[in-house]
Amino acid sequence: MTTSAQPHLPGRLGDPARTLKNDPRTDPRLVAALARFGLDEAAPPGPVTGGSPLGEILEFCADAEIGFQGIFDTFFADLPEIKNVNSRTEVIKGVDGNDINLYIHKPTDASGPLPCVYHIHGGGMAILEATGSQYTRWRDELAALGMVVVGVEFRNAAGKLGNHPFPAGLNDCMSGLQWTFENKAALGISKIVVSGESGGGNLTLAVGLKVKKDGKLEQIDGVYAMCPYISNAWASKSQELPSLYECDGYFLNTIGMGAMAAAYDPGHENDRNPLCWPLFAETRDLQGLPPHVISVNQLDPLRDEGLKFYQMLGSAGVSVYSRTVNGTSHVGDMCYPKVLPEAFAATIRDIKGFADSL
Repeated sequence: MTTSAQPHLPGRLGDPARTLKNDPRTDPRLVAALARFGLDEAAPPGPVTGGSPLGEILEFCADAEIGFQGIFDTFFADLPEIKNVNSRTEVIKGVDGNDINLYIHKPTDASGPLPCVYHIHGGGMAILEATGSQYTRWRDELAALGMVVVGVEFRNAAGKLGNHPFPAGLNDCMSGLQWTFENKAALGISKIVVSGESGGGNLTLAVGLKVKKDGKLEQIDGVYAMCPYISNAWASKSQELPSLYECDGYFLNTIGMGAMAAAYDPGHENDRNPLCWPLFAETRDLQGLPPHVISVNQLDPLRDEGLKFYQMLGSAGVSVYSRTVNGTSHVGDMCYPKVLPEAFAATIRDIKGFADSL
């Protein structure tokens, strides 16, 4: 990928020194909000790469988890209470014999079966927890629109819930989905939409591939993946995915994403396994899948891998649509409810509308 200035091209393709702060496409409210953390400028490379010793990568991920959660807590503080939602925790056994917490949110005035969002949180499959302020609020917001929401606390590859590389997290997501499907009647569920963002977008798409492989497609009715982290191409910056260079350093940088990928699959035994990295799915893996939505952020290094997966789904005959949330960086329509309230609310409504359409 060339690094010479070409002003007619967007982002860092046009100017290698461009950042979120001086990219004219960025919503100025987002710039102001991220400036307090220095994230309006280029995200500095971390101390490790995907080729660093595993111990150093795990230490980096643990530190990143603390930093990111602190940022998200700031943006979710002092929001008005959502009063018409009840929540509880169900503890189940996973296929590997481990306990899995499922966080179940439901509107208090529910009558009759409701669509369910089975939510898988982000964090590169390596960090963060379903109990984080941003995910608890997300489940409440979805439930308040008239859905049952089940959030799965899967084992991470690093951080507080690590260190459990692939396929531990996917196994936990599949176990939680199995329980949710088997308890549809008790939960008051009419249909199940699997949804998640970033690393949760990876696991969301992987769940769709896995239920097909296992002959259990009846367990899901739709898939809604947001800014999915699926290419495993962050070191090479493939020219087929120009956003990896165009938006590198816009909240995320490719070096850090490559390090988290190494935590998820330390032995690189699954570099082209679509259950680990769904962008390697072939047409036969995709054919017959239920309807999908692929939502991406305009100023996200991961944008083009999501759009490529959208194209792959369409070519395989899957019912699919995509949306690009303009002016936003990675997870920008989910993680800034007070800063970008219109984008936050629109994505919530879109998930509900998709579920109702199935």
